[in-house]
Amino acid sequence: MTTSYFLSSIRNTITPEAFLLHNSHLYAPRYCSSLLTHETHLQKKETLTFKPYPLSKSSLSLLRLKTSKFLPPFAALSSFAEAEGEEGEEIKAKEHQENEKSDDLPGMAQAFHISSSTASAISICIAVAALTVPFFMKSLCQGLGLKTKLLSYATLLFGFYMAWNIGANDVANAMGTSVGSGALSLRQAVLTAAVLEFSGALSMGTHVTSTMQKGILVANVFQGKDTLLFAGLLSSLAAAGTWLQVASYYGWPVSTTHCIVGSMVGFGLVYGGTGAVFWSSLARVTSSWVISPLLGAAVSFLVYKCIRRFVYSAPNPGQAAAAAAPVAVFVGVSAISFAAFPLSKRLPLAVAQALACGTVGAILVYRIIRRQLGHLLVKSNSSEKEPMGETLPNKNIGFLSDVAGPKGTQLEIVYGVFGYMQVLSACFMSFAHGGNDVSNAIGPLAAALSILQGSTSGTEIIIPMDVLAWGGFGIVAGLMIWGYRVIATIGKKITELTPTRGFAAEFAAASVVLFASKLGLPISATHTLVGAVMGVGFARGLNSVRSETVREIVASWAVTIPVGAALAVFYTWILTKLLSYIL
Repeated sequence: MTTSYFLSSIRNTITPEAFLLHNSHLYAPRYCSSLLTHETHLQKKETLTFKPYPLSKSSLSLLRLKTSKFLPPFAALSSFAEAEGEEGEEIKAKEHQENEKSDDLPGMAQAFHISSSTASAISICIAVAALTVPFFMKSLCQGLGLKTKLLSYATLLFGFYMAWNIGANDVANAMGTSVGSGALSLRQAVLTAAVLEFSGALSMGTHVTSTMQKGILVANVFQGKDTLLFAGLLSSLAAAGTWLQVASYYGWPVSTTHCIVGSMVGFGLVYGGTGAVFWSSLARVTSSWVISPLLGAAVSFLVYKCIRRFVYSAPNPGQAAAAAAPVAVFVGVSAISFAAFPLSKRLPLAVAQALACGTVGAILVYRIIRRQLGHLLVKSNSSEKEPMGETLPNKNIGFLSDVAGPKGTQLEIVYGVFGYMQVLSACFMSFAHGGNDVSNAIGPLAAALSILQGSTSGTEIIIPMDVLAWGGFGIVAGLMIWGYRVIATIGKKITELTPTRGFAAEFAAASVVLFASKLGLPISATHTLVGAVMGVGFARGLNSVRSETVREIVASWAVTIPVGAALAVFYTWILTKLLSYIL
């Protein structure tokens, strides 16, 4: 039995029936599988008929990989229409029953479409590993006595807790838009991010870090107060982890760096006085609340408008997208490689290495596009030009003009091309995130371990390899168990995303973070990405951004530092009491 699917659109009207993401597994539980808005605007209502292969349920893969069992990035997009008659009512009844069954499952099981017993088994295995692996780490075996070993064990658990919450909240920076646009399923995104995050943490993690994270505290104030400093470091990890866990539960994307900064400020201010805090550094962090989202929104707005102006308005949008993709990948990969990866210290050699990475990325994307979309590109050249709505001649189209989008084969090609580009950029960002943000958990952890092992409190400490791996494992564990919550907010709850919109947001966020870091500007990757997603929504109209979600996110940003500070003070008070009995 073959069902006909329809795609309807009206000029200047966004129809929610246009596209349905491939199955409900793309979104978190509690959120209904809502429909992507189609980017086509026509003066007259038109109906295009797509006849998919016979398929169960309500999903249709437009294209499939020829040599792989995995769906290509854009295969999650399917055309959808309201079913009619008795057949449609039967389908809706079955879907309603399936949704009721899935609502009874725990969050992790519902998100990944696995049984509750499997989800429980995964959680238990992670918990057992977290409790037993420290006994085999060299950092624990170096203790001189039983008390020191017990304290080292507790310290490693504190660090794991912080890393777990980083994975649950911060990994959405890399994968949220890919899931929201349908470029990757939630399961594919989590598995990909898990491998890349751990690899980045292990291979790129900072081996030398400042004892006082981010230059927030004045180290001399705590000279000779090792017990207090040890308690403060553990309290900072616990406080930041606690707030991250609360934010992740509600799906709020908050800045990991801000959590650590707030915790360190609270500890330093109460136990070291006003002279223990670098207030200029705190002001720079606070200013990023405004700078980061504004820059992200502005750049993503421009990128998305460029796509609509120069790709959508081209005589053959599919060919234009296929031609632009390798160039964009070359520029993006070269820039990311030069800014984020540990290349040669010699500038000419580092530039050559970055350009080589960009060339490899461009060739890879070119070959993938030609292999997977070649038949569609040939079809778009040989067939007659598909109607795209009545538009003004290209020379009269302004940069901010409302450009009619492609349809049919052209739309498949455009979404396919940008889907591949978005997945590639997400992989790079995930790898870089694992290397950069693992220090937020491992830095204080390594400093606390050095105090226990009798090292003198200096300005720098060495992070052992097993501790880096421990932090990477914590990030992966948090991503597996709770990562879907914030991914749903980034990918779905702010605005509707398609591969073109998702690529514009992610490319803009990555560009802003890299260049701002090089210029020394205070930038938060989380805030930048949220602003970039909002910017894409604003490019489609103010009503395209959900103001309620934005208000919740901004409120969570505003209270991050105060809440972290208060929790750190409370935890430090408890730990100092406990340590007075132990030591």
